[in-house]
Amino acid sequence: MAIPAITPYSMPMISDFPQNRVSWKANPKRAVLLIHDMQQYFLNAYTLGESPIMQLIENIQLLKAKCTELGIPVVYTAQPGDQRPEDRALLQDFWGPGLADDPVQTKVIDEVAPNASDIVLTKWRYSAFKRTKLMEIMQEQGRDQIIICGVYAHIGCLLTACDAFMQDMETFFVCDAVADFSADYHKMAMTYAADRCAVAISTALLLEQLKSIYLSTNKAVAKANLHSLTQPLVRQQVAELLGESPSDIDDNEDLIDRGLDSIRMMSLAERWRSNGADVTFVKLAAGPTISAWWNLLSSAK
Repeated sequence: MAIPAITPYSMPMISDFPQNRVSWKANPKRAVLLIHDMQQYFLNAYTLGESPIMQLIENIQLLKAKCTELGIPVVYTAQPGDQRPEDRALLQDFWGPGLADDPVQTKVIDEVAPNASDIVLTKWRYSAFKRTKLMEIMQEQGRDQIIICGVYAHIGCLLTACDAFMQDMETFFVCDAVADFSADYHKMAMTYAADRCAVAISTALLLEQLKSIYLSTNKAVAKANLHSLTQPLVRQQVAELLGESPSDIDDNEDLIDRGLDSIRMMSLAERWRSNGADVTFVKLAAGPTISAWWNLLSSAK
């Protein structure tokens, strides 16, 4: 009943992926990354240094790094050791007693270990939603997409994908960031996911989608911020740096003579550049007045 030793097999390539029936795109503002059951107990079945475990770990590291960078919540599942019979229930019949209450078995492997800001859920059943607060966490944060990686593809990963679909969550099944008992089980899992409940996707394409949508969203926000900029607001921002009242600053007054040094001028240039304006320190210094700066900023709208 224990998990069998897993013979190395090649991690599927994009050419091996099934055709998707839906065209959902992963959005950093909507997604949660689920790192599923990456505990030592489950990974002991693989041959260290062989495929698919090598690519599995590398791709989960890439996913986590990008999600952390973009502010996407990272959630882990981890099964507890020495489960009581009433908690283990029917899993006992299929898999035996499961993990011992020993960190050597229960810990998430060091290569993808959770950070202090990550969420770790105690997992009791195949689906990561069963007897956990995963759905509550996603709803509280306004998230309706879930990115799934980890082990095992045809068991917990697939059942979580199905459960997410039945709760109206768009699911992304990262085919080269999951692993399974064999190439056949792996193929079955990603095929079922693509056919019935998820987008089957590669790590590289998912990262590309997240980056693209993040950049386009930020560009739109920056453009909106630039359009909301007015000449009185520019005067107010300068006054704040000088520690003066906006009404005391004339639009045609030389701000360098007024005491605005290069450090604070550079901070203004960076602030306005982040909002999409084509301004530099050199341009600001060439005409250090509110009127001249407003002409620069308004021309970029």
